[in-house]
Amino acid sequence: MNRTELQKQYDEYKAMGLKLDMSRGKPSPEQVSTMERLLTAVKTNEECFSETGGDCRNYGGLDGINEMKRLLGEMLGVTSDHIIVGGNSSLNLMYDTVARSMLHPVEEGCKPWSKYDQITFLCPVPGYDRHFAICEFFGIKMVNIPLTEEGPDMDLVESLVANDETVKGMWCVPKYSNPSGFTYSAETVRRIASLRPAAKDFRIFWDNAYVLHDLTDTPDELPEIFTEAEKYGNEDMFFEFASTSKITFPGSGISCIAASPRNIKRILNALKIQTIGHDKLNQLRHSRVFKCYDDIVAQMKVHMNIIRPKFQIIYEAFENGFEGYDNVTWTIPNGGYFFCLSLPNGTAKRTVELCKEAGLVVTPAGAMFPYGIDPDDSKLRIAPTFPSCDELAIAADLLTVCARLAIAEKYGE
Repeated sequence: MNRTELQKQYDEYKAMGLKLDMSRGKPSPEQVSTMERLLTAVKTNEECFSETGGDCRNYGGLDGINEMKRLLGEMLGVTSDHIIVGGNSSLNLMYDTVARSMLHPVEEGCKPWSKYDQITFLCPVPGYDRHFAICEFFGIKMVNIPLTEEGPDMDLVESLVANDETVKGMWCVPKYSNPSGFTYSAETVRRIASLRPAAKDFRIFWDNAYVLHDLTDTPDELPEIFTEAEKYGNEDMFFEFASTSKITFPGSGISCIAASPRNIKRILNALKIQTIGHDKLNQLRHSRVFKCYDDIVAQMKVHMNIIRPKFQIIYEAFENGFEGYDNVTWTIPNGGYFFCLSLPNGTAKRTVELCKEAGLVVTPAGAMFPYGIDPDDSKLRIAPTFPSCDELAIAADLLTVCARLAIAEKYGE
């Protein structure tokens, strides 16, 4: 199909007055509805007590109720003494952890990060835009680290960490990375766990957001990071984050931070100044719905059966729409909420513009890179989960038309 024909097809889509949204990885209304039982899991005053007899309506329980700590610990593969239960947002916990580190020393004998002239975070790319936004908000310099199917470029990571004391942190989404869907290999996890940083206060932010979010019956395997880190005496180097946001209700779930017992103590010493405690009734509701780890696994099977066909719809649309385009590729992950579309250099922004003009909102080009700058202008994050299957079929076809038109404009056809 030549450029004139593509333009005609595109104009037909524009005339339809579409209002489609694939901009973020939100669970669909159908997914959220599967958790209606959570709304009535605690009905009376007599049911408001935890397994230890604590009254979840009242103050106390800074680190969370025991049953929720145990459940989240099992989800991450750690014991409950590694867990602090938070509110509904793991992003909030990540922000707080960075903010605490800016204001107070992360390690004995070190300064708060804000007292250094400049600090640096390593950022695997393409990556999660909200991680980069936190760094930008606090004025933290970001350095791009290429992300491969095995994980971050560890030769580069090891060199920078070992030789630059300004490197204080690194973001990681180790399983089904946002947006590529890659899972770090066992060797990559080992090399991360065994890092020897020049800075004593170097910390890795291990955002295990998709730990249970499989899309196939043969999911990726990820080694448990604290077990690996303990082999090298590095258990204090990691802060791990997770939540039930894409398991129960995205706006009313449960989050947690996992850390070494030493770091847990340090965090709690600060947290007791910040809050009396998070919503224990919500923790109790979750623990009543998920009485054991297998209950969470069963719920994730329900989500998988809703989500997997949506990914397939877009894959098939791309296979048809990009047939013959050897310079267009996309990832096919075993889990998570996204995959990555790679277009010819210099065409991603134009593709997004064309989509917007035709009534389809997608994640901005560049969002997967620090400062919103994709040096090649070639990557797009595809988020299939929120639209209905019918909407998704239209959106996927329209996206292929927009990308092909952008390629034709740039390179001729």
